[in-house]
Amino acid sequence: MTALLVALGAAIGAPLRYLWALGLDDRWPLGTLLVNVVGSGLAGVFAALSLGDHAWALAMTGFCGALTSYSAFVVQAVDRGPRLGGAYAAVTAVVSIAMCFLGFALGASF
Repeated sequence: MTALLVALGAAIGAPLRYLWALGLDDRWPLGTLLVNVVGSGLAGVFAALSLGDHAWALAMTGFCGALTSYSAFVVQAVDRGPRLGGAYAAVTAVVSIAMCFLGFALGASF
């Protein structure tokens, strides 16, 4: 059952990531940045809500795991060279961590 919930969440998250990247990535990979930031915020909310095993498998492991993309983030950072790639990596890391904290605070308030 858990594997099916992960697959269901991923079936929603992965196409969303693809569409955002397809529509927004250019010289600056805005689509990938946004999915990583949104996914980090949602991860914070889900962690604060202390979801049960099945809800965690669906929402966090499946949906957020497929929505966010560490591999695309790293490749895009390297492809853009040291200056732009370094700026992209720094912005992604700082804003994603901040969004996770914000999401956790928001989720804890429920």
